[in-house]
Amino acid sequence: MAAPRTASRTASRPASRPASRSGSRQSSRPASRPSSRAVASPGAVRPERLLAAVVLALVCFGLVMVFSTSSTTALLNDGDPMGLAIRQAAYALVGLGAYAVFVRMSPEGMKRLGPPAIGVCIFLLLVVLVPSIGTQVNGSRRWISLGGLGAIQPSEIAKLALALWIAQAVVRRPSSLRTGKGLVPFLGVTGVLAFLILIEPDMETAVIAVITAFVMLLVAGARTRHLGGIVGVGVLIATIGILAEPYRRARILSFIDPWSDPDGVGFQSVQAQVALGSGGLHGVGLGDGVQKAFYLPEAHTDMILATIGEELGLIGVLAVLAAYGLFAVAGYRIALGARNLHQQVLAAGLTTMVVMQAAVNVGAVVGVMPVTGVPLPFVSFGGSNLITFLACTGILVNIGRRSHTHARGLSVVDGGEGRDRGRGDGRARDAGAGGGRRAARAGG
Repeated sequence: MAAPRTASRTASRPASRPASRSGSRQSSRPASRPSSRAVASPGAVRPERLLAAVVLALVCFGLVMVFSTSSTTALLNDGDPMGLAIRQAAYALVGLGAYAVFVRMSPEGMKRLGPPAIGVCIFLLLVVLVPSIGTQVNGSRRWISLGGLGAIQPSEIAKLALALWIAQAVVRRPSSLRTGKGLVPFLGVTGVLAFLILIEPDMETAVIAVITAFVMLLVAGARTRHLGGIVGVGVLIATIGILAEPYRRARILSFIDPWSDPDGVGFQSVQAQVALGSGGLHGVGLGDGVQKAFYLPEAHTDMILATIGEELGLIGVLAVLAAYGLFAVAGYRIALGARNLHQQVLAAGLTTMVVMQAAVNVGAVVGVMPVTGVPLPFVSFGGSNLITFLACTGILVNIGRRSHTHARGLSVVDGGEGRDRGRGDGRARDAGAGGGRRAARAGG
């Protein structure tokens, strides 16, 4: 009777032990790997949250600096010191409304919005050139007056419309971007839009629009050698814009040495450098700057960074630059994690648009680029600029949220499959062990 018991025990061990070892390995390891790769660690800051926080901080900071730069001039002119700050706050509220609309818009809604948006913007860019409609300021006809509500600047909205149109167009036939013929529609629409902006004249905004289109098509898969056409359009626009206007030629020459004509074409650049130098490391104090009082032109719009440097010093300027650096990191992280080509191209384009405009403005203020009429995003006074960029932020946050939700859904599905596999292996293991025990009892 002993021999059969020994045989039954030895026969039951191979049926139970290998099943338990293989089952434990298959049920634990594959179930954990997909979830750890699909979703970031709990302590990591999601890029769309970082982006929203940075933009909110810049908008609030901009309200403070608009009040600081405009209140002194208003008091000296017997005006309302809170006037421009209140208007900027109203623009911010409208911009937050645009943010709320775009942050909830479906991807299909964004695709459908592209063609009509580009059509409306081309129409507005034509209308603004009509002398009886377009408002001319400092030699440029860029605004359409809305009476007591302020004015609208079509060129600012056109950049967002161009990004929406390119993003929806590249997903229709992405393979055509690999050929030069497939880029013809993009070159045509970008060229028409940039030309209309150029003749306002607004060369800097036209160049930013062309660079945005270049980056979006590059991300979409277009060949670099074919994109030389867009580079050529940008160079042609810049050359025409410089040669067509005597003041631009003077700006280029004064950029090399602004102190050669400090009371003429180099005046704005010189005063910006004086403001930055007067601030030192810590600044003279918020609201205590003197350059904004009739010395520094456009202190509350294009040159607001110079006022920041005077009143808050180098520390304040570096803090603003760090904020735009965080915006770039968060925006491009959203683009890298986008669910599909449409969202990836759109996120990359909008991030490039904001970062490029900030770089152009900062370069003009510190003197490493010619003086331009480009405002500092989220900070400078201006309704069209602020509302447009808050709408861009809403789109970026929308893309980031959808990417995170999609990745979390994939991890849940993968984890469920792993648990099902683990349960199946456990049932097989229990069945093997039960069969061994029944064999042992039969042998006994």
